[in-house]
Amino acid sequence: MNQNLSSKLEKRLSLARSSDGIADSFYTINERPVDDISLEFFYKPHTITLLAVSIAAVIYSAFIRNEQSIEDNIWAGFCCVIFFFLIVSVLAFPNGPFTRPHPALWRMVFGLSVLYLMALVFLLFQNYKTVRALLLWIDPSLKDFHIDMEKEYGVNCSDITVDRVLGHLDVFAWGHFLGWMFKAILVRHMGILWAISVMWEITEIAFAHLLPNFIECWWDALILDVIICNGAGIWVGLKICKYLEMREYKWVSIRDIHSTSGKIKRAVLQFTPGSWTHVRWLDPTCTYMRFFALCQMVIFWQVSELNTFFLKHIFEMPPSHPLVVGRLILIGVIVAPSVRQYYSYVTDTQCKRVGTQCWVYGAIMVMEAILCIKNGKELFEQTQAINIFFWLLVQLLVSIMCVYGCVVWHRYFQGPYLAIRNRLGI
Repeated sequence: MNQNLSSKLEKRLSLARSSDGIADSFYTINERPVDDISLEFFYKPHTITLLAVSIAAVIYSAFIRNEQSIEDNIWAGFCCVIFFFLIVSVLAFPNGPFTRPHPALWRMVFGLSVLYLMALVFLLFQNYKTVRALLLWIDPSLKDFHIDMEKEYGVNCSDITVDRVLGHLDVFAWGHFLGWMFKAILVRHMGILWAISVMWEITEIAFAHLLPNFIECWWDALILDVIICNGAGIWVGLKICKYLEMREYKWVSIRDIHSTSGKIKRAVLQFTPGSWTHVRWLDPTCTYMRFFALCQMVIFWQVSELNTFFLKHIFEMPPSHPLVVGRLILIGVIVAPSVRQYYSYVTDTQCKRVGTQCWVYGAIMVMEAILCIKNGKELFEQTQAINIFFWLLVQLLVSIMCVYGCVVWHRYFQGPYLAIRNRLGI
């Protein structure tokens, strides 16, 4: 069995190499092999066992459960379809750029992203009443909620008191902080992150006439959002990245650890990155294609964020609803490998194709936007064209200025500074 496993690994590594012996970057980001296997049991194929257990579970649930309720039968059928699709995902889909804690996890993430994309395509061919009826079937309590019931943030802006400021530091403020910390860990570039943060506040101003939840007091938007929540999240996220870059990665097989506490610690560390490389989105010699690819990422990020607010506004769901929170978690997990694949595609000249997870996420972003436009015709009829034109112009100019400014910084400031430090041995 060990010989069979090693032969499979050698075959996969040989596929990941080009004719001149240089590793093909596409295979590295799309189906990265596991470099060091500590416990072979978890990486050996168990397809027959998995098939037998899956069929046994389906037979048990199909014959034992109560079938009196049609709604419960339909829901159970959907859950079984998702269950089997995730199993197929583990067997057939690529790993993506990550292998920790296990490649099977990221294959299931890819499977969930494909399922979500298929669901969006299906909903795209339904009218608003049908989509709303499906949401009410999932959660009947949504019929008692209307979008006008959301909390208003942009009232009595001149009344600035300590109690009111603290009242705005609610669970959504913590969401801002954690969200930007996560974005900082993904992007790892202060200039791009601050550009996205500032441009998002401009986006809120431009779309406030369509989304009342975007109406905020100046001190809420500038101080609480941009400086405190977003700024602190970016700072903490970049500090985490700095720590992970400086950390020494020496992985010892759990079989070579004899103490129980050491084995437990090694098992916990399996859920941490196997390695951490410094990213460099820009350098003084970057091409125009790389320049515009980064501008494109900054703008697409705004569109993806807008989808979140338009979806819950058009289909009338509260921000704390499980569907809204679940979608945010799913998108966050999908974005992680997508950003890594996009980074390799933009910065690595040997990578000629974008990764499959990034491709699927791009399709999800577009389908969500189309779904919002199709079902929000009455809302978008109120669109103020001058605001949208102003928003597009500012997005384009700020993204170009940000990326160009980062190039200048790397060329004239950071480059000479690092050269001096290297000469001095600092």
